[in-house]
Amino acid sequence: MLVSDRMSKPVISIHPNASLEDAQKLMIAEKVSRLPVLDKKGKLVGILSEKQIHRYMPSEATTLDAWEIKGVLGRIQVEKVMTRDVITVTPDTPIEEAARIMVDKEISGIPVVSEDRVVGIIAETDLFKTFLEVMGARQPGIRLSVSMSNLPGEIAKLTEAIFEAGGNIISLGTFYGESGSNSEITVKVEGVTLEALVEKVKPCVERIVDVRKLGIV
Repeated sequence: MLVSDRMSKPVISIHPNASLEDAQKLMIAEKVSRLPVLDKKGKLVGILSEKQIHRYMPSEATTLDAWEIKGVLGRIQVEKVMTRDVITVTPDTPIEEAARIMVDKEISGIPVVSEDRVVGIIAETDLFKTFLEVMGARQPGIRLSVSMSNLPGEIAKLTEAIFEAGGNIISLGTFYGESGSNSEITVKVEGVTLEALVEKVKPCVERIVDVRKLGIV
């Protein structure tokens, strides 16, 4: 899966000469927490976050009323506050690479650029939705988590056991285990009873970490 498959578009952007008041109104209206800043030619020159706007708002202890606070934000231009060194990705960036960048750089959204044009934005919400898909969270079934050795062929043994039990795998994810020698594998399975699945899988794993039947609320 690539960034282009899950990025948000069209892009809600703002001009560098706009005020923070304008930016705040736009964020509220469009329900976004960051805005790519584009110049008159449509070139990306910065990014503005909700947190950056809040830094310029008076504290709760201020004696300013709502109109005076709006006046403060109205006098400050976006270009004075925005981040200029913008981290970007391209539409063909693997989505897990975008997620890694966001975690490592501690940012919550990245503009997606193609041929010097902003074509989308990939945000935490988009990654959360993707995670739901990967884990089959919107489909009913049996969720099984097991601890397995990292030796070659172990996952194949697990999937074969699920097949022999009559189950169909909806999703499969691998996670770090208790040590470098094992992993935790989580699968969502349909078409089989919980008891039959456990009986067939138990001999080919180190241990069953968790198993439960899940419906959709």
